[in-house]
Amino acid sequence: MKARVHIMLKTGVLDPQGEAVRHALGSLGFDGVEAVRQGKVIELELAETDPETAKADVAKMCEALLANTVIESYRVELA
Repeated sequence: MKARVHIMLKTGVLDPQGEAVRHALGSLGFDGVEAVRQGKVIELELAETDPETAKADVAKMCEALLANTVIESYRVELA
């Protein structure tokens, strides 16, 4: 089973990488971009076949290692 984890900075946390991208886009002539938030996607190949167990396991992985839950939020998708 595959799991995809989307990790983003929480609202209110400064995103210097996103701001750098927004600035660069403006320099390239894309003036309509008002804000950019940058995140990351992590794909996992799991041996688990039960979707509920897999989702719970991935949530534990996020809490322990994959996401800094103080400043980041995450969303888990199973495929």
